[in-house]
Amino acid sequence: MKYKFEWNDLRALITVINVLLIMNFGLSIAWFGFAVAVIGLVKDITIDKKFNGAIMHTANALLNLYFLLMI
Repeated sequence: MKYKFEWNDLRALITVINVLLIMNFGLSIAWFGFAVAVIGLVKDITIDKKFNGAIMHTANALLNLYFLLMI
């Protein structure tokens, strides 16, 4: 079966990069992950209208917001 690229593949990769950056450079990098999650959430609600994507991005946004509040 041929691989089909989806935007959520890119979002998942960005999430992994965000985690690695937080581990290496500290919690201030969480702004990057928070921004990506909010943009993804807006896209899920307005364009994709997919509930599972909205849940994933809400959880990611809350996690990054938690990290930012720890600073």
